[in-house]
Formats: sequence, C-alpha cells, structure tokens
Amino acid sequence: MSVPQGKLPLPKLAEMKERGERIVMVTAYDAPGARFAEDAGIDIILVGDTAAMVVLGHEGTTVPVTMDEMIFLTRTVARAAKRPIVIGDMPFGSYQVSDEAAVENAIRFVKEAGADAVKLEGAGPSLSRVKAIVGAGIPVMGHVGLTPQSATMLGGFKTQGKTAEAALRLVDDARALEAAGCFAVVLEAVPAPVAAVITETLSVPTIGIGAGLECDGQVLVYHDLLGLSEGHLPRFVKRYANLSREIRDALEHYAADVRSGDFPEEQHTYEMPADELDAFERASRSPSRSSASDQARNASSSTTKAQLPDPRSEPPLRKTSSP
Repeated sequence: MSVPQGKLPLPKLAEMKERGERIVMVTAYDAPGARFAEDAGIDIILVGDTAAMVVLGHEGTTVPVTMDEMIFLTRTVARAAKRPIVIGDMPFGSYQVSDEAAVENAIRFVKEAGADAVKLEGAGPSLSRVKAIVGAGIPVMGHVGLTPQSATMLGGFKTQGKTAEAALRLVDDARALEAAGCFAVVLEAVPAPVAAVITETLSVPTIGIGAGLECDGQVLVYHDLLGLSEGHLPRFVKRYANLSREIRDALEHYAADVRSGDFPEEQHTYEMPADELDAFERASRSPSRSSASDQARNASSSTTKAQLPDPRSEPPLRKTSSP
C-alpha cells in the first residue's frame, strides 16, 4: 500500500480523532518487526514492556524487563521505523521512585534509543511523573484499566471497571492523565461502555486493547496477532496468522533435509572457474605440497613437545610453613 513519507506528526493523532479516523498501533521489538509495521502503514509502534514475556522468556509478567533492555529494543525499532511514531514503554521501576528518576529515564528513551515518546502506567502517583516528563519536553502516553506492572495489586490480569464505582474512577483517572499532559491514553481490559464514555469525554485519543470498538484506535501485541505466541491468550486477542506452526514446520523440514543429505543442493553451493579448479586440484595433489604440509605438522608437533614439562625433572622446592 502507499504510505505517506516522513514521520507522522504527533498532533495528527488528535486530528485523526476529530475526523473519526481510526488509529492503528502495534507492538514491535526489533528492526524486522518495525519494517513490517512500516510497510503495513501502522501509525504507532509501541516497544512494549511485554518484551519481558514475548521476547525475553519471562513467564506471565512484564516486571523483570530492565531499562537497559528496553533502551536496546527501542533503539533497534527506532532505527528501522521512519513514519510510525515510536513509543518507549517505561518498565517497572523506571518511574515509580521519583519525578526526577522518571524524567532521567524518559530522557534516556529519547537520547539513547531515539523514541518519539514514552508510555507509563496508571494515574494517582503517576500524574506527577507525567507532568514532570511532559515539562521536560517529552510526550507521554497514559495507560489505565488493566495495568500489567501492578497486576498483582489488581488481583491478576482481570477486567477493570466492572462496577459503577470502579468505572467512574477510570473515567476520572483518564481525565486526570489528559490534564497532566498525556497526548493519548491506552484503555486496557475495560468494559466497552466505559471505554466509550472515556473516549467521548477526552479530547485526546484513546487506544483500546480489550476495550471495545468505540476507542479512537486499537493496539495488539505483535506476537499475539501473528500467532507467534502460544498457550492461553486474553479474550481480546484476534489472531491474523499462525506463524508459530509455520516456523516449526520449516525448522523440522530443514533439520530433516540436513540429516538426509537433501540440503544443500547444487543450487545452494558456489563454483569456481574450471581452469582454476584444475590448477587447485593438481596443486593439492603435488608431492612437494604434501611434503611441505608434513614439515609444517612436524614443526608444530615439535613446538608443542618443547613446551611440555620434562616428566623426568624434579618438582621445584616450595617453602612450607612451620609445623
């Protein structure tokens, strides 16, 4: 498809909301994923802390991923993504301690990793972090509802805002994040009617993940939508491919070909000019070359033997402590 050239300006997202144009966001963690997203016309790439689970192999939690790991992953994505807005997901521990630490780590995402913006979870204590980071000139995306970094406190990976009181808190939290300076807010695992009210209330875009159709945009995890992840998946995931099966089949086929001798075939090998091959074969069979090779091997063997200790020599005397 034809994609406009140049980086998508951040204010365009608000204009898209005004026009009713859906915003498309996806996670990515490496250069190939970023290039695929670019080619598909994706608007926003989130280098998510979900990397902890889908890339780094941690079971059921995003908490272990570090700032250095997130900087590395974000840098690879930013290097490859030209048009999409690249957002670095601030990992657990990178902004909870203080406003100053939050700003320092957000600056790292921009200076070291080349991110266009950062995302952090929650409202409450996070509001001052948002204000501080935005005050430093770095755009911030908010995130309410199911916030995986605090899933334990929320009682696990569960839908949020299912009671009227809890739903009203989500509306208030989203409004507070907008007031603090967020340019967009992710709504995760929120009942669709609640997400619709939040979307109507805010002037900034909402990005839904398990929050219904009325959000201004949607986001899914790269590995989930492509069928690269296996096992239990959240209700909100839609698979658009089953690449895990295709990859496994390809690897099994490769292994079988290697073991049977069916790979490599002639078209997978390199040739040399016939006259050079003839010269090479004659030279490799010449007696003088064989003699030279033997001399080289003998010299190497003699050197090795010379370095070995004489088995007949006495061990050196060592000073011992008094009994």
